[in-house]
Amino acid sequence: MSNQTDAAMSFLKMAGMGKVQEAYDRYIAPSFIHHNQYFKGDRQSLLNAMHEASKATPNKSIDIMRVNEDGDTVITHSLVTRQDPQAPDVAVVHIFRYDQDHIVELWDVGQPVSEDSPNENGMF
Repeated sequence: MSNQTDAAMSFLKMAGMGKVQEAYDRYIAPSFIHHNQYFKGDRQSLLNAMHEASKATPNKSIDIMRVNEDGDTVITHSLVTRQDPQAPDVAVVHIFRYDQDHIVELWDVGQPVSEDSPNENGMF
């Protein structure tokens, strides 16, 4: 694995364990932008949202099932599990774009995992 792949996986795991600020300080570029439709596209807005999510649902488990790297882009396909048994698991795709060793751009798309899906192949 490359440094970028390792960094993407480490960022996700740290953020899921509640180490959001540490993950940001280590991996996110000052010029970072993101494309999450629920928040402004700047660095600070997503950092604040991730802090709030960490408080609301601490100690998420993030199992990275697939990782793909191409040039300055790393894509992860993960299963996010929360401690609340009422909350569905979520399949999430993160797309990280790098400039050297830092994440400069992020896209994320999530979908709840349905227990009654007719698809025999599952989400993963």
